[in-house]
Amino acid sequence: MAIGTDPEFNSAFARLREFARQRPFVERCEMCSRELLPDHEHLVEPRSHKILCACEECAILFDGRHGAKYKRVPHTVQFLRGFQLTDSQWDGLMIPIEMAFFFKSGPLGRVVALYPSPAGAVESQLSLDTWAGVVRANPVLEEVDSDTVALLVNRVSAARTAEPAEYFIVPIDECYKLVGLIRAHWRGFAGGTEVWQAISTFFAELRKRSLVQSESTRA
Repeated sequence: MAIGTDPEFNSAFARLREFARQRPFVERCEMCSRELLPDHEHLVEPRSHKILCACEECAILFDGRHGAKYKRVPHTVQFLRGFQLTDSQWDGLMIPIEMAFFFKSGPLGRVVALYPSPAGAVESQLSLDTWAGVVRANPVLEEVDSDTVALLVNRVSAARTAEPAEYFIVPIDECYKLVGLIRAHWRGFAGGTEVWQAISTFFAELRKRSLVQSESTRA
């Protein structure tokens, strides 16, 4: 009898398919395939900007290793109190929206500016002269590690309300988490209520995790 015409076979196949659908998704270490907890480590491949999930044992192998293919992504989030960035400087950075992240690329030997969009992360043609002025006004930017951390700028509230802009030094995986969140929730031309609620929740959680850093506390 041909497969697909036997009722018993079809019933067994249906049960197997239902079982497969019910199995929970389990994240695994992309180095050794070990099952991961929800709060796990990440590695970044500097040449491709690719983020990899990793267990503690694999991540520690790349902790502080210069010249390795991967770098371990840290966990610390810093809120930058008193960060200096004028509207004219922001315009000079050539970012078409009010949100972006900036990181030093070791392989490229320069700062990369990316902003989230419904299609993913988009690179901006950063004005190096303008960026140099931002760094002079904010020496903390000279101290950030390449590839693994970024300056995350949120000027959305400042543009939409009277609230001040927010500036963070964050692990690079948080930036790509924000990109994925926007891509997943964006609806229509303006994004829709759902995406703006998700963005608001994302930054609220960052603020809760943040250490506060200013020029008066900077080492």
